[in-house]
Amino acid sequence: MFGVPQSSKSEFLDKARQAREERKGHKEKEKAATQIQALIRRFLCRCRLQKQLRKEVDDYFQTSETGATKRNALSIFKIARKLLFIYCQEDKMRFEKLCRAILASMEVENEPKVWYVSLALSKDLTIPWLKQIKDVLWICCQLLKKLKPDILQDGKLITLHLTMLVTFTDTSTWRIVRGKGEALRPALTRICENIMGHLNQKGFYSMLQILLTNGLARSKPSLSKGTLTAIFTLSLRPVIAAHFSENLLRSFLIHIMSVPAIVSHLNVLTPECMASIQSHDLLRKFILFLSREEQCLDICVCLEGSHTLCLLGNLIYLGYLNEKVLEEEANHFVKDLTDMLSYCQRYVSQKKSNLTHWHPVLGWFSQTVDYGLNESMPLVTKQLQYLWGVSVILTLFSDVLSKKLESQEPTPPPPQPSTSQNNLPVKSLFKRAFQKSASVRNILKPVGGKRVDSAEVQKVCSICVLYQTALSTLTQIRLQILTGLTHLDDLLPKLWAFICELGPQGGLKLFMDCLNNDTEESKQLLAMLMLFCDCSRHLITILDDIEVYEEQTSFKIEELLTISSFLNTFVYKMIWDGILENAKGEKLELFHSVHGWLMVLYERDCRRRFTPDDHWLRKDLKPSLLFQELEKGKKRAQLLLQYIPHVIPHKNRVLLFRNIVTKEKESLGLIETSSASPHVTHITIRRSRMLEDGYDQLRRLPVNSIKGVIRVKFVNDLGVDEAGIDQDGVFKEFLEEIIKKVFNPALNLFKTTSGDERLYPSPTSYIHENHLQLFEFVGKMLGKAVYEGIVVDVPFASFFLSQVLGHHHSTFYSSIDELPSLDSEFYKNLTSIKRYDGDVGDLGLTLSYDEDVMGQLVCHELIPGGKTIPVTNENKISYIHLMAHFRMHTQIKEQTAAFIRGFRCIINPEWLHMFSTPEVQRLVSGDNAEIDLDDLKKHTVYYGGFHSSHRVIIWLWDILSSDFNAEERAMFLKFVTSCSRPPLLGFAYLKPPFSIRCVEVSDDQVRSRHLNAQTDLNEKCLLLN
Repeated sequence: MFGVPQSSKSEFLDKARQAREERKGHKEKEKAATQIQALIRRFLCRCRLQKQLRKEVDDYFQTSETGATKRNALSIFKIARKLLFIYCQEDKMRFEKLCRAILASMEVENEPKVWYVSLALSKDLTIPWLKQIKDVLWICCQLLKKLKPDILQDGKLITLHLTMLVTFTDTSTWRIVRGKGEALRPALTRICENIMGHLNQKGFYSMLQILLTNGLARSKPSLSKGTLTAIFTLSLRPVIAAHFSENLLRSFLIHIMSVPAIVSHLNVLTPECMASIQSHDLLRKFILFLSREEQCLDICVCLEGSHTLCLLGNLIYLGYLNEKVLEEEANHFVKDLTDMLSYCQRYVSQKKSNLTHWHPVLGWFSQTVDYGLNESMPLVTKQLQYLWGVSVILTLFSDVLSKKLESQEPTPPPPQPSTSQNNLPVKSLFKRAFQKSASVRNILKPVGGKRVDSAEVQKVCSICVLYQTALSTLTQIRLQILTGLTHLDDLLPKLWAFICELGPQGGLKLFMDCLNNDTEESKQLLAMLMLFCDCSRHLITILDDIEVYEEQTSFKIEELLTISSFLNTFVYKMIWDGILENAKGEKLELFHSVHGWLMVLYERDCRRRFTPDDHWLRKDLKPSLLFQELEKGKKRAQLLLQYIPHVIPHKNRVLLFRNIVTKEKESLGLIETSSASPHVTHITIRRSRMLEDGYDQLRRLPVNSIKGVIRVKFVNDLGVDEAGIDQDGVFKEFLEEIIKKVFNPALNLFKTTSGDERLYPSPTSYIHENHLQLFEFVGKMLGKAVYEGIVVDVPFASFFLSQVLGHHHSTFYSSIDELPSLDSEFYKNLTSIKRYDGDVGDLGLTLSYDEDVMGQLVCHELIPGGKTIPVTNENKISYIHLMAHFRMHTQIKEQTAAFIRGFRCIINPEWLHMFSTPEVQRLVSGDNAEIDLDDLKKHTVYYGGFHSSHRVIIWLWDILSSDFNAEERAMFLKFVTSCSRPPLLGFAYLKPPFSIRCVEVSDDQVRSRHLNAQTDLNEKCLLLN
């Protein structure tokens, strides 16, 4: 009855809650207002105080400048305390005046009360003064971080702040310690050390690194001699004060020695600093500090790749400048560099990815790259180059180079014959080589006898590991490294002599055993072999024929024989023993290195023989076993054929090639079987327009149709069929006639080389409207001839065949080596420029080539703007290679590409990888051996009543064997087969087979029948009445 309604109660509670919240909000507003007022009063108070203090500071410096009052140390201390209390960004100018005042006080003569440092001796002010000078110097450090040395005004400020740091981190300039104050030096020195310790904790070395990098990480340094001297002096003081403790050496290496090319700049600008480095034996201390693997790794991890490379360059240059220390600490030095390069190598990538960055020395790199260092990389690279410079190589390889190779006093070389070296028989070449070199050296066979665990061998191995690591890490300057290592003519021969002495038996067996071991010792030995192969391959690649064969630069001919035999056996065993199948990482790299050196020698030998017959063959390899394993798909047999097919006799490889072709024909249904006949393509050809009709009818045929059976019907101009017996010989005649026409230089599709008149595409073939289509057609026709085993008498220039085989894409291909096959006289003229002792600029050459093209002089620029660029001693090697490349590649680039396109339509390029360039020529044109009449008799087919015992046939063979000489027999063979050379595999593989038919004709038919006898050039018809 008297109860309060529920709704009224809720309203009452809501009103009470709202009232409480209002009171609470009001209190918070009052509190906030109070805080805001306090903050504003505090701010205004601070502003007034700061304004007052700044006015006092300004007044102090103003009165001091006018000379109204004399500054003393205490007044400077008091005004500095006020400035430091309020110091912020706007007080930079005041801080500069303070620094100048402090420095000026230190310069006053004979007034101790003026010297700012005198306060350090005051019992009451020592600690406050020490804190103040630490604060002042740290502000100097912070300002130095932000200053740019290349700006003039900033340069002045850098000098000011550095002077402050130099002055108060060492007592040498303090007047207070002169005379009677000398007793104070130890105490004051401890104060300086205290100051340096404080700065080090705050990041003193980081500041110096930033300043040095800003001033030196560029192509031209922006730091003056005095500034650089001051910075380096400051960086060295804490290290010396700490008696070269490991912590300070670590900071010095990380922050100072990692500045790009700092040692080069010090050597040029401040020789006094370099003298200080040598007097404190810093290089030795660095080397020994880094010789502990964990400390070296710590440094590398802190620096990462780019700065580790800079540290590496500085250490190498220091080593170059301190030959004595380098010689004494060679082992530790080599280990340190190897460890640092190995660290960088972890992050070197072979290709671009989302995780890699481009580095101008390391290539694709998976760590962050400091692109600010790119401008200084040429200087860093220049420092790195001292590692493979003559001086350092002589020091590191002293054990190897000290060996004498002479067996007796050298004798004068025999007189040079006037005939071309290319025409000398191989035996004569050997005789000359041995006469010239055996009197100087006696290194022919691995002899063994040197323990691989001896200190000497371990040292040489570690040096080889260093250079091999450099080659695989510094990918963008790899060629520079190889060129440096091959500069000394006797390093590689003596390294080979060293290798020959290793192990109980020497050479091969030791290294084969190393392949099966995974010990560190084995890895080092294999690295030595790998370095030898990489460098030797590079050397032989850049030497021309005169230097290799006549001058015998570096290697003598008999040494190349021994080396090639060693390499051939090593690669063969790696493949045949199954090592290559499972090879990864270092072993795979080793294989490619050894194989590359082997193939360079083999290709050089193919161009110009220096080995005896059967030198490259493996007599312990049975071709029948190899073919069986190929049939079964065995990996080792496939690898052998891929990498070193030359160990298989040539005829066996030709047989394998014919088997491959036969298998493809079977798979394409191009061979007649009991159940099916191949598709036959019929074409009709007018003899008067053989090339045009053949081109029109065959160029549009599908590739498989060209590979298949083609029947040719010859008609005269009236369309009447010619009489003739066709056993595939008509097509052969057509093919040979086509090839004869297109390769006739008069047509100007092909030209002949000077001297031996070998064929290559004509640079002016564009006079034919459809010349590129013609080249593609010619390529198809030649491919068809090779595909069918039809030999054609077409001698190609070897440089052109090399391009057909794709050898010019090889890393080790050299255009200059192939140039003699184009123009031997031009080659001699070019190489004479290479050997020219005077100034090549006097010859008036430019990077261009002038050519008479159909009566007009045309200038071809070898590079853009080449006709305005003179040839000098610096670019003459480039000029030689550019000229050779232009003559053999650029001029005929389109024609060669079209020919190769057509040829490879028919012949799979992989089929030809098992042949060298001369062997492909033999595949095209047959064997250059004498005709084997017994083989021809054995594979002759007789028709029309003839047989092997027929008296006419006996007469024929008797005349060929008794009355014909070798040249006439070749002419006979050319008459009946259109090629003067027999097939590579003998007459059993002549397509179609040689046949003799007895044809009875009347006297008045003899002449007309004789004219038609050439309808089948492979079927010689004897005409009998």
